[in-house]
Amino acid sequence: MDQHIINMKSGEPGFLDGHFLIAMPGMLDERFSRAVVYLCAHSDDGAMGLIVNQPQGVGFSDLLVQLGLVKQEDAIRLPEMARVLVVRNGGPVDRSRGFVLHSQDYATDSTLAVSDTIALTATVDILKAISQGIGPKQALMALGYSGWGAGQLEQEIADNGWLVCPATDDLLFDSPVETVYERALNKLNVDPARLSNTTGHA
Repeated sequence: MDQHIINMKSGEPGFLDGHFLIAMPGMLDERFSRAVVYLCAHSDDGAMGLIVNQPQGVGFSDLLVQLGLVKQEDAIRLPEMARVLVVRNGGPVDRSRGFVLHSQDYATDSTLAVSDTIALTATVDILKAISQGIGPKQALMALGYSGWGAGQLEQEIADNGWLVCPATDDLLFDSPVETVYERALNKLNVDPARLSNTTGHA
């Protein structure tokens, strides 16, 4: 993982690590239309997160084959998680890089704790572990990430670009990708038809 991302991890109260950003209808950047972003790191220096509801065209098992971690003929024998894991579009930055959000029952030297229950690992070791059935119980993989400079995210929230709410593990790991946006809004008791009248924090 890039050092500047690690440096943004503050651990101080008041920052939005472990929260969802839910895009408002007036979002000007089409790349974030109806996006739900999980914030992995947030500090005075900026923020880094992963879009969790935009599936990629490539499957996880296909990715393992492309990376040379498994042979094509062995892909059908992968553990269930590796066969069903949906690869997400994490954001527009560095789209060739992979990031895995996962439960904290797995860790390497490069694993970063994001919340009390969620961690982030961005090395190939976790892909190998998942392919061997010895990875975390819950996981989500994304290619690329979303980044904001100092003060940029705060301004976007103030400009009514995002709703903010605490993230829940079920929306990260258990929901069909296609329903995450609506379910995130439902947790806030927000009617999508009235979003244009809603302000930033819930």
